[in-house]
Amino acid sequence: MKLGFFGIGSGRCSEPETCVRVARAAEAAGFDSVWTGEHVVLPDPQQPPSPAPPDFGMLDPTVALAFVAGHTSRLRLGTGIIILPQRNPLVLAKELASLDVVSKGRLIFGLGVGYLRAEFDAIGAPFERRGERTDEYIEAIRAIWTQEKPTHKGDFANFSGVAARPRPTQLPHPPIVVGGHSRAAFRRAVERGNGWYGFALDVEKTRSCLEGLDEARQQLDRPEHLGELEISVTPSTQLTADEVRRFRDLGVARLIPFAPFRAQPDQIVEFVEATARTAEEV
Repeated sequence: MKLGFFGIGSGRCSEPETCVRVARAAEAAGFDSVWTGEHVVLPDPQQPPSPAPPDFGMLDPTVALAFVAGHTSRLRLGTGIIILPQRNPLVLAKELASLDVVSKGRLIFGLGVGYLRAEFDAIGAPFERRGERTDEYIEAIRAIWTQEKPTHKGDFANFSGVAARPRPTQLPHPPIVVGGHSRAAFRRAVERGNGWYGFALDVEKTRSCLEGLDEARQQLDRPEHLGELEISVTPSTQLTADEVRRFRDLGVARLIPFAPFRAQPDQIVEFVEATARTAEEV
């Protein structure tokens, strides 16, 4: 079972010293990865379904992970998730390729469609058809990363006669992980993703999501080049050895727990170390 830590670059981990300290602790404890979250802006005052108060610190994912890359040597660097339809796909592709290069091939590109209309409105990104936009942006990013003469023509992105170097270090490109618990997310993961990421799930909700992914597999032709769909989950509660076993038995390849919301730096480091000890019991 691989272990990741969710929340690098957020909350207390948006403070540079704490961010580095926690990342190094995760690497020393045997974690395979650290993961960021993303909201460019948050509603003020907070209102459902906003996940955090407006004063909650969140570093830009590529900046946070590039910073962590410079202070670690082995950790994979996951975006969990970037809200893809809010981004320009070519600008984002350049940022992510740069991160993969400076980290010597450690990026995991996690993406989702987003759900906060207030955030879309503030950014000026259309909330409608965001799922279709996400599908197309994945293909546009893959094109600029991999094609000798990159070309994409669609409803939301069009380009040809351009190139972007350097390309990502990982070949053919960094793993693309699709987040989300909807039927559309399951379909997107099966059709376009190297992995799927479920956030804040218990064992039974994870089981339900995996059933949804299996149903999507039966209805769709998964491209062979994508390989086996790797399953990553952020548990909704603190892990016990029994829960680790139950997630593993479901087929979860990576658990990405997060520390308590108001935890202080010492407590976050202890959480990382305690989680590693729990996983070693399995």
